[in-house]
This record gives sequence, C-alpha cells and structure tokens, in this order.
Amino acid sequence: MVGVSRKEFRDLASPEEAREAIASLNLGGGSESVPLAEARGRVLAERIDAGMDVPGFDRASMDGYAVRARDTFGADEADPAVLDLVGAVHAGVEPDVEIAEGECAEISTGAVMPSGADAVVIVERTDERDGKIEMRTAVAPGDSVMLAGADIAAGERALGPGTRITPREIGLLSALGVESVPVRAKPRVGIISTGDELVRPGQSLNSAAGQIFDVNSYTVAAGVEDAGGEAVLYPHAGDDYDEMERLLTKAATECDLVLSSGSTSASAVDVIYRVVEEQGELLLHGVAVKPGKPMLVGRLEESAYIGLPGYPVSALTIFQTFVAPAIRDAAGVQAPAAATARGKMAVRERYGEGRMRLMPVGLVEDGAGDLLVYPVDKGSGATTSLVEADGVVVVHPDTAFLDAGEEVEVDLFSPDVRPPTVFGVGEDDPALSRLLDRIERPRYLSVGSREGLRRLRNGIADVAVTTTGGEPEFDTVELGGWTREWGLVVQAGNPENVAGLADLVDRDLRFINRGTAAGLRTSFTDALATLAEERGQTRHDLVSAISGFDLTVKAHESPARKVADGRADVGLGLRATAEKLDLGFVSLGTEQVRVFANPDRVSKPGVAALETAIEDGDAVFADLPGFETA
Repeated sequence: MVGVSRKEFRDLASPEEAREAIASLNLGGGSESVPLAEARGRVLAERIDAGMDVPGFDRASMDGYAVRARDTFGADEADPAVLDLVGAVHAGVEPDVEIAEGECAEISTGAVMPSGADAVVIVERTDERDGKIEMRTAVAPGDSVMLAGADIAAGERALGPGTRITPREIGLLSALGVESVPVRAKPRVGIISTGDELVRPGQSLNSAAGQIFDVNSYTVAAGVEDAGGEAVLYPHAGDDYDEMERLLTKAATECDLVLSSGSTSASAVDVIYRVVEEQGELLLHGVAVKPGKPMLVGRLEESAYIGLPGYPVSALTIFQTFVAPAIRDAAGVQAPAAATARGKMAVRERYGEGRMRLMPVGLVEDGAGDLLVYPVDKGSGATTSLVEADGVVVVHPDTAFLDAGEEVEVDLFSPDVRPPTVFGVGEDDPALSRLLDRIERPRYLSVGSREGLRRLRNGIADVAVTTTGGEPEFDTVELGGWTREWGLVVQAGNPENVAGLADLVDRDLRFINRGTAAGLRTSFTDALATLAEERGQTRHDLVSAISGFDLTVKAHESPARKVADGRADVGLGLRATAEKLDLGFVSLGTEQVRVFANPDRVSKPGVAALETAIEDGDAVFADLPGFETA
C-alpha cells in the first residue's frame, strides 16, 4: 500500500477539545412516525393536543343508582328518599332509559349516565324494597360522576415535545385514540471492528492462531442502544485495505455516525487516515486521557466518524464519556439522573502521567456502612474489569497520588449500582463458587491466597480465601473451611504412566503450572522441596529439571484444559477438575481451604450469609470429588 501523507496532530487534544469536536458533528436527528405499539422508550418529536374529550361522555365512577340529585335532597338514614327503579345501564352499552322525577336506574362503573340523571348514589347507601330503591343519603349534582373531558378536554395540551414515552404516556395516547406517534428519529450508528484476529461470538475460535472473540462490537452496540441510538453491526474489516475502505464507505452512506475500534496496527491506522481524509476531514487524533489516548474524530462524506481504542475497557470508557452524550443529544434522550457516590479511598493509589485518568473503581462498605473505593485495573485488555468495576473516578492530570482515606467522587456506571453484600478475594475454588451462588449480590476476585490476605489486611476486602498454611499475621475471624484433593492431572487412562512428582523431574514430560499467587502452586513447590530433601538435592535442581515449570496459567481448571487439548502431558490441578473433564488424576495430597474475615465486618449480612453457607455446605462438598468439610 502506498504511504499516506497524514495531517499532523503534534499535541494530544484536551477532553474539552474532544467534546467540542464531537459536538460539531452532525449525528442525524429529525423525526419519524411509529405505531403506538412500538413507541415505548421513544421521544416525542412534537406536541400532541387532545383531539377529543376523555372521557367522551359523562360516566358513572361508582356502582350504584343514577338519579336526579334534587330528588335526594334531605334524604338520610332515618328518612330515606324512595325512588322508582326504571331500568339498568351497563358499561359499553348505550342507555335505553331516561330518568324523570322520582325515578332512578341501576348503573355500573364506567357506564354512560342516562339522560335526566346528574348524580350517582353508591350502592352501599341504598336498599331495595318492593321494587323501589331507598336512598339513605343525599347527593349533589356530579357526585360519583366523571364528566366528559374531566380527564383531558378536546384541544388541551396532552404531551409536549421531548417527552420520553413510558407506559403512562402510552396509556394517555391510547385514551386519545392516537395510532401513529411522531417521535425523534434514532441516530443510526454503524459499528465496525477491525483486526484479523477477531471472531464473532458463536463462530469457531482458533486460539492457536491468536483469535479472540469480538468484545467491542457488542459492548458498544449495547451502549448505543442505551443512549437512544440504533446500532448497525457491520462485518469485521480485518486489516485488509480494500475491505476496510469498502466497509467504512458503506457505513458512512448508510449511517449518521460510524464507530470503529480494534486493530492498532500501522496498516489499519493508515487505511482509516486515508479514507477519512479522502472522503471527509480528520478533526482530532489523540486525547489526553487514560485510558483511551488513541481516539479519532472526523467526518466521512455526510456521516460523522469516531475511532475508539481497541481494548474493551478503553473503548467502553471513551464511548460512555465522549460519544454516548452526543448520541443522546441527537436522539433527544435526556441524560440519566446523575449517578454518583462519594466514598473514601481504601488504599493509596499512585499516578502522575500528566493526563486525565478515568480510573475504574469498585465499591465496598465497611463494617459501619461507610463506602470505600478501591482501584480495579487489570489493564485495558482485561474484559473482566468491565463487570468488576462500579464506576470511574476522574483523576486530574496534576494529581500525583490519591491517599488512603481521601474522599473521592465516583461516577457510577448506572443508577442501579450497589456495593456487593460481601466482597471476597483469594483462592480460585469450585466449592467456593457454589457457596457464593447461595448469597445475594456477592463479588469475588480470584487473586490467589497471598494477594487475598494482603487485600484483607489492607482493609479492601471483607473476606479472604486461602490455602496457605499457618495463621495470618494480623487480626482475622475464621468463618470456616474445607479440604480438597490436589495432584497431577493427566490424559484419560494415564498413557504416560505418571506415578508422581519424580516422573516430572526425571522424564521429559510437558508440564503446565499455576501462577505464583495460587495456593496450589505453594503446595506443589512444598512437595518438590520435600522430594529434593529426600534426594539430597536443592529444590532449584528439581525445578530446573521440570519442562514447563515456569509456564503458568490463571484458573484452577486451566492446566487441566491444556492437558485435555493435548498441549501438555501433565497439569497441576484438583481431582474434582480431572473428573469433570474426564481426565486422569495422580493424587499428591490434600489442601485445607480456610476463609478469614475482617473482624470489623463479620456483622455484615453478606459475611454472615457466607458463614452460614459454609456451615451448611455438606451437599456442596459431597458433590465435588476430593472435597470434604474441614
């Protein structure tokens, strides 16, 4: 491909300049008419006046008897007025009686008032005797009657432009007989993910070739819909020049706004530059904000264009901060009620990169119910950060650090965000996952035993789950625990005839280990130390002899899945995992899983619920091979 002469942007734009650039774009608008049945959630484009009285007739608002009010004057319990019953009127039926002096008619709620009647005596204040009706109370004209136009009168303003149509407005429009509703047109937003490595969910994935599922297309599309736009997903562009140019051009002719995200390769960026500058104008490249520095803003033919970062967390953060407000404005959708919370930093967080930071954070309540805020940052490429964070804290470019205990304001991802009832950290464990299913709104981060204890000591977490031996060197309350059998996971039938640790050391077997934070890793290295002592060698000697000792994976099932895929002969794991995946297993011992709580938080309902779940967990442990109550 021929090199492209780019418009130079030597300095990163400020967040304010980015908002101004996006505000200058035309994201559509206008109006359209939709059937009443499809109007919920839309925004009215113009005023709607009532074309008729509602109700369109005088109607009874209670069951009783339609009367002339003056015929009841003076009536009471001791001296009731006695009227002749001349008929009945039911809802939905045109009256066939007329009320004269001294007469009444039985009437149902919602029925048309018969001619001559101007009030209703409720049935509870009447008696029937010998075909006549005794009225034990006097009524005034209009009592228990809804007059025509009492709800809304013909010509009256019913709803104004900009009104969001909810079930209440649907009810009013239905009462007015409105069949077609004028609403603000939704901006059409084309979404293109670039990168040869992307695969749509539901399609086959080749991890060996570095393929990953497309996260951004669906995440951003959901954000577009939430903001009031209409998301249009286009096929992946890959890094092919002609295909990317074709898709960008096609989307620009069909949509009001084109969003792209994905590949950050030089070739892909060159294509975007060329298409935007040949068919429109590039307004901005790069914003002084973390995450999300590589943002593009421009025009493509008659469409607006915004390029989002490739990493999911960065893409969503930039979308919510800069793009969603513009879509809401074009759709006429009001911004959601400010969803913010104030809390104190649970730990000290260093910064100092000289640009605004949108720091993802989580929330947790301490024992007194006060809100604590902690950073959630696994890197922009970690999709789990999307659900583990509750909002963002805007950190000013000049900020060097946020101190523990410093009060901060959190912009919540939605008004529905609530702190978890219990926040746990520590060991990855299948029994724990099942116990947490019994608790309302828990949050758990698998960070390993050592890191779990560190976070418990620092006051971030409510509980820590650990398999490391010994007692914590700080105050804790033990909630309970269980044991689990661990060892070596091998191929079904154990074709390599692995008998124990010695085979890993003495033979050329491909091994997959757990990370250094995992309790299983600690148990494994302790067992190696014992074997080394028996042989008169150092643990380092044995570690050096194991092929793959330093090849580590994160979760308790990960090594076993590598074995199942044929990418390893042996993996470190649990008996429960081996049997779940129909693999072989060589036992090396049992670990004790212990759950410790922050003493100041044992009274939290979620912590108490976890303790109860552990105490009542016999059925959980019995269902997992190799697990037992401690």
